[in-house]
Amino acid sequence: MALDPGDLFEVDSDVPDLTGAVLLHHFDGFMDAGAAGSAVVDHLLEVHEHRVVARFDVDDLIDYRARRPTMGYATDRWESYDAPELVVRLLHDSVGTPFLLMTGPEPDRRWEAVAAAVRILVERWGVRLAVSFHGIPMGVPHTRKLSVISHATRPELVTEKSPFSRVQVPGNLAALIELRLGEAGHDAMGFAAYVPHYLAQGSYPAAALGLLESLTRSTGLIVPAAALTESARRTDAEIARQVAESDEVAQVVEALERQYDAFTEASENLLVNEDEPLPSADELGAEFERFLAEQQRDR
Repeated sequence: MALDPGDLFEVDSDVPDLTGAVLLHHFDGFMDAGAAGSAVVDHLLEVHEHRVVARFDVDDLIDYRARRPTMGYATDRWESYDAPELVVRLLHDSVGTPFLLMTGPEPDRRWEAVAAAVRILVERWGVRLAVSFHGIPMGVPHTRKLSVISHATRPELVTEKSPFSRVQVPGNLAALIELRLGEAGHDAMGFAAYVPHYLAQGSYPAAALGLLESLTRSTGLIVPAAALTESARRTDAEIARQVAESDEVAQVVEALERQYDAFTEASENLLVNEDEPLPSADELGAEFERFLAEQQRDR
């Protein structure tokens, strides 16, 4: 018999009053171009003390054969098991404001139950806003200003609108949580950083920095960004070096720059100009599915 959503998790008995706190959430397994979202998670956990306040029962949620956890072997025995964890951590920003961070592998099953469980936690703790974040691959050059778009359950929460009107793309748990929370009357939103498609498979700290800046502006949290800023600076310098050493790559970047500048000047839109139609939903969906397939193949 399937577990009730409230039975999917265990909560620490010593959780302080979190009324008005923000819940950030990011799951491994869906699209995250440039490792932008995961880099934000790593940064938050590195610069702030944290502890687990809720833990989900992943045995009922994860397909172990699809993504096998690693185990350690030493000479003649098994000595370790890297068990997957889907947890909610309590952190405090630089001025002591508490906030929550839910991370772990995106469940392979029971999305509706997990979304309902998140709603239970939101209502139990009095969370005022839930926010997701990740990177998406786009045909933009790294030499232009990085864009971060947003979506939300209320128009008032949207900071940077998407250039798309209606599209269909592969679903993900973070999006379902946002949808279900909105239907229940709770505020939720998400950010997506544009990552140059030729950098999507590697680490692109500039995108993580853009996400962090959007998160802090929208939530009011105060998070030091020096480490991410320095990482982005070093990576940008290395990208510039590699582009300078490859005529082929340089030509691709220059072509994207011309396209970007022409589109921006013509319509203040990063994706289309007056002479080109908006990509269809099928085209966008195919591109996202292709990116996800490449990630799965690499793993």
